[in-house]
Amino acid sequence: MTVSPVRLSVIVAAILAAATLRLVPHPPNFSPIDAMGLFGAAYLGRRWPALAAPLGALLLSDLALGFYSGMWVQYLAVALVVMLGWLVLCRVSLPRVIGAAVASAVLFFVVTNFGTWAISGMYPHTLAGLASCYMAAIPFFQNTLGGDLFYSALLFGGLALLERSIPAVRSREARPT
Repeated sequence: MTVSPVRLSVIVAAILAAATLRLVPHPPNFSPIDAMGLFGAAYLGRRWPALAAPLGALLLSDLALGFYSGMWVQYLAVALVVMLGWLVLCRVSLPRVIGAAVASAVLFFVVTNFGTWAISGMYPHTLAGLASCYMAAIPFFQNTLGGDLFYSALLFGGLALLERSIPAVRSREARPT
């Protein structure tokens, strides 16, 4: 897939803008990172840039915000979200974007909280301890889901609006001949 320089510039600018939003004060887990991973998976066309965008944003923001134990679990979860995007968003549509955003929030919740249970020492390594970990994380899930839906709407919807109003932004497949 060949992407026009204008379209690629718009996609990269959207990803960079979303990446900087992680540094802006926000409610816990209301972050653009998962949506950025889905957006990159759908539009960057290559696998490494789609992975590098959200993981690089995490790394740069962690350099500014500080590193923490178990951060590799969050990086793993985001990489899995990108892979989800490759599977689900091979064709972008509103139902697919909504479904991918919901699935990414669930995937992130399951992976990161399992990691917390497994390595933090905060919970006993029993089924009851795992259940307690997930129960304690439910208030954060609503922010993850809200952030994934909001930022997916912003990124995917913003590109759709630009495609309608600026012909150079449209993909070659979408241009009239």
